[in-house]
Amino acid sequence: MEIVISVAAKFAEYLVAPIIHPFTYCCTYKTNFEKLNNEVDKLKNARDSMQCKVDDSRIKGDGIQQHVEEWLFAANKEINEVETIIEDKENSNNRCLKGLCPNLRARYQLSKKAEREANTIVGLHEKGRFDSVSFRTIPEETWLKSTQDFMHFESRKSTFKEILDALSNRDFNMIGVYGMGGIGKTTLVKEVGRQAKENNLFEKSHETVRAGRLLERLKKEKKILIILDDIWGGLDLEAIGIPLADDNSGCKVLLTARSQDVLSCKMDCQQNFFVDVLNEKEAWSLFRKMTGDCIENGELKSVATEIVKECAGLPIAIVPVARALINKRLFEWKDSLLELRRPSFRNISGTLEVAYKSIELSYNHLNREELKRTFLLIGYAFISCVKDVLYHGMGLGLFQNINTSEEAWDRAHTLVDKLKKSCLLVDGNTSERFSMHDVVRDAAISIASGDQHVFVVESEVAPQIIWPDKEKLKVCTAISLIYSNISELPQGFECPQLKYFRIGNDPSLRIPDNFFTGMTGLKVLDFTEMHLLPLPSSLGLLQNLQTLCLNYCNLGDIAIIGDLKKLEILSLRGSDVEKLVGEMGQLTQLRLLDLSKCFELKVIPPNVISSLSRLEELYIGESPIQWGTVEGLDSERRNASLHELNHLSKLTSLEILIQDEKTIPSDLLFFKILKRYRIFIGYLWSDDPILDGFSRKFKLKITNGANICLNEGHIMQLKGIEDLSLHGLLDMKNVLCEPGREGFPQLKHLEVRDNRSLFCVVDTVDCATALTAFPLLESLFLEDLGNLEKICRGSLTAESFCKLKNIRVQRCDKLKNVFPLLIGRGLQQLQSIEVTKCQNMEVIFAADRGDESSNNNTQVIELTQLRTLEL
Repeated sequence: MEIVISVAAKFAEYLVAPIIHPFTYCCTYKTNFEKLNNEVDKLKNARDSMQCKVDDSRIKGDGIQQHVEEWLFAANKEINEVETIIEDKENSNNRCLKGLCPNLRARYQLSKKAEREANTIVGLHEKGRFDSVSFRTIPEETWLKSTQDFMHFESRKSTFKEILDALSNRDFNMIGVYGMGGIGKTTLVKEVGRQAKENNLFEKSHETVRAGRLLERLKKEKKILIILDDIWGGLDLEAIGIPLADDNSGCKVLLTARSQDVLSCKMDCQQNFFVDVLNEKEAWSLFRKMTGDCIENGELKSVATEIVKECAGLPIAIVPVARALINKRLFEWKDSLLELRRPSFRNISGTLEVAYKSIELSYNHLNREELKRTFLLIGYAFISCVKDVLYHGMGLGLFQNINTSEEAWDRAHTLVDKLKKSCLLVDGNTSERFSMHDVVRDAAISIASGDQHVFVVESEVAPQIIWPDKEKLKVCTAISLIYSNISELPQGFECPQLKYFRIGNDPSLRIPDNFFTGMTGLKVLDFTEMHLLPLPSSLGLLQNLQTLCLNYCNLGDIAIIGDLKKLEILSLRGSDVEKLVGEMGQLTQLRLLDLSKCFELKVIPPNVISSLSRLEELYIGESPIQWGTVEGLDSERRNASLHELNHLSKLTSLEILIQDEKTIPSDLLFFKILKRYRIFIGYLWSDDPILDGFSRKFKLKITNGANICLNEGHIMQLKGIEDLSLHGLLDMKNVLCEPGREGFPQLKHLEVRDNRSLFCVVDTVDCATALTAFPLLESLFLEDLGNLEKICRGSLTAESFCKLKNIRVQRCDKLKNVFPLLIGRGLQQLQSIEVTKCQNMEVIFAADRGDESSNNNTQVIELTQLRTLEL
């Protein structure tokens, strides 16, 4: 009898349940949708609130935490899904109102979807609770780092001390330092800032203007010093978030300017300090520091002494002249002295003439013509990064004997480095950026204006433009208008010799349709932050154009660009272009295409990319393009397939975001020729906040469960890769496990997050011999790996992990130790260890079975470079 009952129950389960279960969903149809509507409304509010925080952080210059961006993307995607379901529900209800019976199958499916999506939203709410949404993109007090340029001159010691005393005085909250350009004000206040920090006068020091950080939380700080460098006019401090109320005596502002009137009359500084030129003894000390002891010998010393006198105590003159004369012969020193004494042909007089002439002397001593032309280009075009040197320099034919863009990159870096060594450029925040002192830039513009007929306008110098007459325009070779606030451009621009034209940061200016008719010899055209709706029809006349940069512009139809058949470099970086048109495929001479930060770009028609047969560099990282598949080659398909990249036989540099790994063809032939790449697989692109450009040459990032590059459970070997990030539920148990693999010989940075399958990072148990794994790895970050039990399993050589500097392990609950003892002994370069929220962690370095030292009570690991330990 019990057997019969059991069989009957089972029969009922299989027969009745499939009927009752759908019926239940039909009954809860209204309830499920009410819950869904409530939950999606909550999600929209949470999404909007989070987006406000993100936007606010971006305005401040902060970077956004990746998990926050991922959550926002997931929230937006979920909201879109719900809106589709609600739309389907409305359509179903409308059919019922027209007399049609309700479709129970449809109701069942919609009710089930509503319940599922409501539960998904509840889960999103749980995941959307973040301690913070942003992080600093620039290390604090970057501006105050270097001390190598500062010399303690006797004549400035008293000024230095008086400034520090003023900063300690509670009655002063605005202090000024003034003197002519190039006198050393910036270097002096940098050292004041360092000394103030060292003396604990302030908890924080900031330089806001050049670093671009506006401090909105100043009222919360008890003691803070703000350094505003190179103020040209009145500045409303309250408007930019710098409070100076009586009850906030802890906030002090130190300013530098070239005019005392700016400090006293426009900024109401309570105490000002004048920085004068160096005396003869100090000037000689600085010159000798730059040139070395060689100038102490014989006749050279007397010539050097006269040269220093001609520099009139100006550091901006002394330093570049000294650099230019290092290792030069006596007759060259004499000739330089003669040049400094010769009256200048430029319309400059007074102390500034000394600075200009000294910079011109350094310019004349540059030993290559392309180095001189690069210096002038950086000056009049207001360039501050290597990328723009490359784009503009290649367009002008500046680089000699260059065959590929890769060679051009090397040349651009070399030229910039040489100009830095000549003290005509200074380092920026990254290896890709640099800056030029205002006096040096003015001298460069002066030289270019005279020698190359360059016309330059920059708003701080001349807010109102006085255009050259027609005769001067006819011989003009370059025009550069930056922040110039031009109301309108003149009609009938006749510039037959013009090779370079740039307008920047003037979105209100409109370009006349016939503007380019008189400048058909143009080779480089750069419009930055301009409103170009539509593009002027005369643009198509520029048949000699080599470089076209339309960066951060409002663009509409760009089909006319296809007429520029000689174009080699096209940059639409940061513009709002939504679609690349088919006419772009006519640019068969194009070597570099920059579509980075084109967040609106979604469509690239088929056969456009494959037509660009000479393309060497393609940057399309942040664009949310839904790439097509090879199988779907039909007339209705909107987007190109990644297979087209295989037709680019010259491609060496690639940045690309691939949202769906299913669109990647199996034969990635272009991988074999790439020399630099950043490939993100998943739905999100993210940049390193500190490093820009291609500071890391090879970067692969896989997110959100993408199974690309996985072969039987492990990552496919990519020999050249330097930076590897694996995010999401990847179907892999090991990063490195196959016998015979090379162990990622070039990898420097490895990050693995959010993976529940990973058992260990390196598994060599099945290898016949010990394997060398990650011999160049510098940083290892492991986070949210719920099943990770070991980092290393099996035999490894002593070279494995030997370059490792930073380890970070978070939320790896099954991990009991970080490294085997044998590996730990080889970590001689380790600087930082962070192990947090690992519930079962027992030791950092564990002795393995068979380890000779496991039975020895004295097991020692010496980490002589370790600076940070967080457990």
